[in-house]
Amino acid sequence: QVQLVESGGGLVQAGGSLRLSCAASGGIFSINTMGWYRQPPGKQRESVATITGRGSTNYADSVKGRFTISRDNAKNTVNLQMNSLKPEDTAVYYCTADAIATGWGLRNYWGQGTQVTVSS
Repeated sequence: QVQLVESGGGLVQAGGSLRLSCAASGGIFSINTMGWYRQPPGKQRESVATITGRGSTNYADSVKGRFTISRDNAKNTVNLQMNSLKPEDTAVYYCTADAIATGWGLRNYWGQGTQVTVSS
């Protein structure tokens, strides 16, 4: 199967920046859409940004103009550059990927999550 490991979370002041990275590993045959979701404290998980294998991107309205998603297909990685962070961006951020692993069909995979805390 496919494993996703996130890194780059942490504590930052409002207005600051963080860069999240996610690396996929395992018996990967192909990866389609990759993305980032987040779950703020006491709230439901929500989509932040997604990127297809061809590079088409989609962003939540709340992060447009501040966050940028990118991926490296050769390295099976996806990144999220977060600028002008706000306290309401505080959440656990999860990497996700729709991938085909050797011997498996298309499945949706999730990372373990990384905490992002933005102080006011």
